[in-house]
Amino acid sequence: MTDLPISSDLLAEKNKAEDAALANDYSSLGEQLDRRGIDIDVITRNVAAFTVAVPSWGVGTGGTRFARFAGPGEPRGIFEKLDDCAVINQLTRATPNVSLHNPWDQADPKALKAHADALGLGFDAMNSNTFSDAKDQKLSYKFGSLSHTDPAVRQQAIEHNIETIEIGKALGSKALTVWIGDGSNFPGQSNFTGAFERYLGAMKSVYAALPDDWRVFTEHKLYEPAFYSTVVQDWGTNYMIAQELGPKAFCLVDLGHHAPNVNIEMIVARLIQFEKLAGFHFNDSKYGDDDLDAGAINPFQLFLVFNELVDAEHRKARGFSPAYMIDQSHNVTDPIESLMTSAIEILRAYAQALLVDRAALAGYQDGNDVLMANQTLKRAFTTDVGPILAKARLAKGGAIDPVGVYRAAGYRAKVTAERPSSGGNSSGIV
Repeated sequence: MTDLPISSDLLAEKNKAEDAALANDYSSLGEQLDRRGIDIDVITRNVAAFTVAVPSWGVGTGGTRFARFAGPGEPRGIFEKLDDCAVINQLTRATPNVSLHNPWDQADPKALKAHADALGLGFDAMNSNTFSDAKDQKLSYKFGSLSHTDPAVRQQAIEHNIETIEIGKALGSKALTVWIGDGSNFPGQSNFTGAFERYLGAMKSVYAALPDDWRVFTEHKLYEPAFYSTVVQDWGTNYMIAQELGPKAFCLVDLGHHAPNVNIEMIVARLIQFEKLAGFHFNDSKYGDDDLDAGAINPFQLFLVFNELVDAEHRKARGFSPAYMIDQSHNVTDPIESLMTSAIEILRAYAQALLVDRAALAGYQDGNDVLMANQTLKRAFTTDVGPILAKARLAKGGAIDPVGVYRAAGYRAKVTAERPSSGGNSSGIV
């Protein structure tokens, strides 16, 4: 039996209070879409079927390289993280899977799986960590991990990734995500070619350990923590890695890991075209890897990314099977609220992209009608699909107003009383 953290009676009461207004809004939007030849119920069913994973680390309070300010009621371990993740899924009905981080989330896999099962949760891609040193770790990753000049350090990093695969197998995961912080801060510090060769050699050992039905997602990042050079710094390098490793290797796109003003949606299109798109880490950014809530800064860019995804879905692009996950750092908001609203914004962008008139858009593109091609996208983007999202949540037993129900339930106050503060004096990104 699923053990849901929010009272079902409270959820039903809050939904009942909102149901009549939603019915009117949904009917009105349905009439508008019908005039455009769109069946609102078809869109709603597609939205209801869409899911995005949440990161275990996302339910804790993040930080910067200067300081971390602890939040009230933070989870003290993976079991409490799963409890918080269950709240997000119960109210949004869009986040049934959790992505774990090794070694942050180490626990007995059987106990982990039993707890997740009780909460109605599953497990998404496993994440290894060679960008920081774990307690009692023999060798340090201060000067690199999979690309380190010392073969003993590289071997340690390889073994850690293989260990992460083994944990994932026990939990039912089917993918490994590898991100490294390797790089340099000073000119001359590192030989660019040598570092990349060492990385490829180490990753080939990790790739060889993948089960037949697994995939490996490699993640690029322009800068941070290495500010002069990064070993896996852009999507082109990432694509070369995937090509070099083999058919089970794919390129992960984190929306914050690009230079300012980069056309991320075109990168997505290229990776789809050459069958190497792994999927996404969704967040938003003003300056760099801000890890802000999805859609908080540039919702139009998020829509344009989904426009490419829906286009690939529409034309049944070969090899198209992306994995979706939120990857955010919540420094000044309640992490549960941020993850819920991010899931909603991701679904919003997906629903808007489903409204694009593909035939009309193709015609305008072929006829070089620039204005109308752009307006076709804008018409979909400016449509308020909120009633569709709420109806999809309601149909799956979720909340019409997830944040409202969450606050009414007093969950944060409850866990704050149960979980002593972890303190806020530590420095560094969490």
